Amino acid sequence: MVGIISSSKVGVYVDAENLRLNGGFGMQYDVLREFACRDGAEAARLNVYVAYDAERAAKDSKYKYKINEFFFALREYGYKINRKIVKWFTDDSGNRFCKANADLDMGVDALLQSENLDRVVFATGDGDFVKVVRALQNKGCRVEIVAFQNIAKDLRYEADVFMPGYLIPNLFPLKQPRAKNWGDNGSFVVGRCYHYDQQRGRGYMRYLMKISGGLWITDARNPNSPYQTAYFNKSDLPEGTSRYDLPDRNLIFQFKLENQKEAGNLHAVDLKLLAEL
Repeated sequence: MVGIISSSKVGVYVDAENLRLNGGFGMQYDVLREFACRDGAEAARLNVYVAYDAERAAKDSKYKYKINEFFFALREYGYKINRKIVKWFTDDSGNRFCKANADLDMGVDALLQSENLDRVVFATGDGDFVKVVRALQNKGCRVEIVAFQNIAKDLRYEADVFMPGYLIPNLFPLKQPRAKNWGDNGSFVVGRCYHYDQQRGRGYMRYLMKISGGLWITDARNPNSPYQTAYFNKSDLPEGTSRYDLPDRNLIFQFKLENQKEAGNLHAVDLKLLAEL
């Protein structure tokens, strides 16, 4: 198959603090870049907005070392780091609190830079970006949202594409058996139930097999689809999960793939509810 050559330009804008606090700690930034450019597009802008506590860095050498290592890794992947300095305040009761909100900077940058972009990928679940999404769409940009937990519903619905970060292969690291890659027999993957037969007590999970274009081709029987499916029985469901709630695409499951040669199908076992959107 001939590789896809695209002239599209993509801008990626990551609200690192929002992701860190909402299930995205440990996200792999190189995989995010790969996903954003999955159809051969060019990464024209890669911006990360990070809270930086200068006061703490001056006193805590461990914090300073770790955050600088994080910055170095981001730079190696081609991201521009936008540091938002943490500001400390004291309320009337003498309690200290901090602020380091990068929403305004991120939104303004995306709008200004969109003149040269075809697609914008926001990595955040913050509902404050809904109006920014609409403005970008009115300027002709496709807008995608990648996030993990506590995702504003309005943001999900306004985006042209909403992709839970858990579903992107290797974006959120899973503990795999030795020498097992995502999608291999015996490996763990993440997906969601798209069909369940109440009478037979059997359902099907859909998961992304690889990062590629054609996310809209959800029928795994299509050779151009990046998805695969695996069946499960009601006995495979984790404790506390009601089969009467299935299918529910807001439920994100982690499961192990077993190749059932007799049936000729992949079996999803060791199911674990990873997140509820």
